[in-house]
Amino acid sequence: MRLARQHKNKFDFLSIGIYLALICFGWINIYAATIGSQDGSIFDLSQPYGKQLLFMGLSVVLGAIIFAIDAKFYERFASIVYLIAIVLLLGLFVFGKEINGATSWYAIGSFTFQPSELVKVAVSLALAKYLSDMQTSISRPLDQLNSILLVLLPTVLILLQNDAGSALVFLSFFFVIYREGLPNSHLYILVYLVILTLVAIKLGVLIALGFSALFFLIQPLIPKGKYKFKLWSFLAILGSGIVAVIARYFYDNILQPHQRDRLNLWLGFEEDPEKLADLRRTILYNLNESQKAISSGGFSGKGFLQGTRTIGNFVPEQHTDYIFSTVGEEWGFIGSSLVVILFVTLMLRIIYLANLQKNPFSRIYGMGVVAVLFTHFAINIGMVIGLFPTVGIPLPFFSYGGSSLWGFTILLFIFLKLDSNRLNEW
Repeated sequence: MRLARQHKNKFDFLSIGIYLALICFGWINIYAATIGSQDGSIFDLSQPYGKQLLFMGLSVVLGAIIFAIDAKFYERFASIVYLIAIVLLLGLFVFGKEINGATSWYAIGSFTFQPSELVKVAVSLALAKYLSDMQTSISRPLDQLNSILLVLLPTVLILLQNDAGSALVFLSFFFVIYREGLPNSHLYILVYLVILTLVAIKLGVLIALGFSALFFLIQPLIPKGKYKFKLWSFLAILGSGIVAVIARYFYDNILQPHQRDRLNLWLGFEEDPEKLADLRRTILYNLNESQKAISSGGFSGKGFLQGTRTIGNFVPEQHTDYIFSTVGEEWGFIGSSLVVILFVTLMLRIIYLANLQKNPFSRIYGMGVVAVLFTHFAINIGMVIGLFPTVGIPLPFFSYGGSSLWGFTILLFIFLKLDSNRLNEW
């Protein structure tokens, strides 16, 4: 008992240290990206760097509160947290404020709050709760469907609020479900649906339907027997047609014109030379300036507050989604590599700790944390250097924003609290 009590308060200080290093280095770059020619106090709450300091202080308090709560609380009330998160998303359709074309914010005076950042925590908890339940068997189709619906429900609600970037992150939870034993056939189906969606967007619904018909009529894995062959093929083709119609409708009616242009550029679907030239001057402006800023930093960077493109505000939204371009210009390859190493080390550490958990809930939740962090990390940096289209995904612990920082802090610190209770799970 004494050993258990001692371990209960033993937190993983390596993860906490990396967290603190990331938010502090992130603030330094936010300061560089927003100070310009001003000469004000770092505590100026009218400036992003001043507000971010406040957000950081509140995050530390938030982490302490999470550590003070009993570890069993998070598993016991996971379902309630999920329901509250869904209610918050539904409330946006009535009380939400539109920012940058997305109705995904609550506004209270000058304070804005994006619930989708906390919904990631809720889905991580709910999915871990469901998959770790003794009555759940991921080998059963009904349990597979329920697991997928837990993820799809908030994803669809966020998509309807025109926040495709945030919705994209929730797809990372399918890797958690897959790791818990989802059959390989589901992964093949996912790849097929992605291809079908791209065909529907590029060539139209009828061509996509013809593609699916050809695929299911000639593929060799169809069950034997004439009657089964016809029924199985018909249902598969019908389902593919429905997916193609939904994909095309989403592309034409849900995505904004600039989002369609970015997707077309990334996939190479746009072939008109005049439109391509125009898009490079408009849609690709952020990316071009970001790449120029990063490349100008060279190996060791220009130095703190010495980045000419950063000081000149050449990169729009540089303190939020494009914060990594500030790192590249002022700290160069060395600083950029350090940031990547810190993120990779943190994610590997969480994976290591998750695999040590005796409680399946803690283990699955830890994998959910890694899935969310990796998706944000990979897409944000890939977006800044041109590997992915711009989708408005922040860099965890780094980009400016209270909702983002608090959401990731809660996500990480809940797992660290669960890990601190590891020996008590015997």
